[in-house]
Amino acid sequence: MLTRGGCPKNMLSIRDALEALEGKWKLLILFSLSSGPKRFKELSKEVNGITDKILSKELKNLEINKLIKREVYDTFPPAVIYSITPHGMSLEKVMDELHLWGLSHRKKIMGK
Repeated sequence: MLTRGGCPKNMLSIRDALEALEGKWKLLILFSLSSGPKRFKELSKEVNGITDKILSKELKNLEINKLIKREVYDTFPPAVIYSITPHGMSLEKVMDELHLWGLSHRKKIMGK
């Protein structure tokens, strides 16, 4: 049985997951936040190669998907802290497995 855009019903959950995590930055941002809350500039430095514009866009998308939380503190200048939500932390096993698979894949394709 096909649904939404011709996707088989048994693949909808995978499609939803991929849409929430699509792109090359979202999992890296979540991985960075899994070690603790961070400010924007800390994330920008830790997620090497991402532009501020893209980081801002990805953070908004992750927040919409309830994977991260954005807290604004009433200071001067205002402090904004990003942290991973419990829903985001439910991806911890997935991120760990991707990390291990990436190490194995890198060895396989580089012959090391």
